[in-house]
Amino acid sequence: MKRIVASLAALAALSAAHVALAQEKKVMAVSIPAADHGWTGGVVYHAEREAKMLKERYPGLEIILKTSPDGAAQANALEDLTAQGIDALVTLPHNSDELTDPIRQVKDGGVFVTVVDRALSDPAIQDLYVAGNNLELGKVAGEYIKDRMKDGGDVVVIRGLPIVIDEERQKGFDEGIAGSKIKVLDRQFGNWSRDDAFKVMQDYLAKYPKIDAVWAQDDDMVVGILEAIEQSGRKDIQFVVGGAGMKDMIKRVADGDKMVPVDVLYPPAMIATAMDLTAAGLFDQNPVRGKYILDATLVTKDNAQEFYYPDSPF
Repeated sequence: MKRIVASLAALAALSAAHVALAQEKKVMAVSIPAADHGWTGGVVYHAEREAKMLKERYPGLEIILKTSPDGAAQANALEDLTAQGIDALVTLPHNSDELTDPIRQVKDGGVFVTVVDRALSDPAIQDLYVAGNNLELGKVAGEYIKDRMKDGGDVVVIRGLPIVIDEERQKGFDEGIAGSKIKVLDRQFGNWSRDDAFKVMQDYLAKYPKIDAVWAQDDDMVVGILEAIEQSGRKDIQFVVGGAGMKDMIKRVADGDKMVPVDVLYPPAMIATAMDLTAAGLFDQNPVRGKYILDATLVTKDNAQEFYYPDSPF
């Protein structure tokens, strides 16, 4: 009996050693913008949600989540995180140019670097890049409008900001409607702002007596657009197509709202995908280096529930 007990104790100790080895402590830092508008509010929500799930899956994983109000604050946060000693960094930079060198310094410390959404000026720094597909976001929207309006129609466009992301989405939209009889009446910047989009849509409504449809690059702007249309009492606008996956828009799609029949994904949950892949590389030795580009999925009434997060602020 003593031999059996001793053997069991030895096996238990060996098993514990294997578990301890398998759960060797690793530290993942997550550096993201503070929730300064709807989409980044969604990023924060999904980062916090994923952190909880990853800690359950990997008991040896410590996650340090830092939000920053601007690029300078994020650069300081990255310096502090590096000083604490981290194994991996998952970061959505406030802006590419300002954060490239601070992230380079993190990388030079031997840290695995995952960049999300906003590509660095020097992509060689990153081990993993996770992002949505801006070109496809515009193209999917354009193709939907082209399919809906086979006999042509008058469309107004509300763009985002005059940056590369906007240009990619705009290029994709033009590709999507190519070969159709659709006429784009106007294209103005709404700065990814509800208030600014509201004002632009008011101007469109005053300027054009007939508008068949609206394409906006972001669901936040769609909120302002719909408000302007409702206040005007106009009945000629058939529908509005936005993008990003705001829960309010996804709910409208799921409910069969005629004004918001579809949405195009550019999900803030991509931060969770990045964290999940990074953790898999740290603990499971899965090959995760490279680029992971999410589809710009067309959300319809049939699949809307797959992308609906009722607890998310966005």
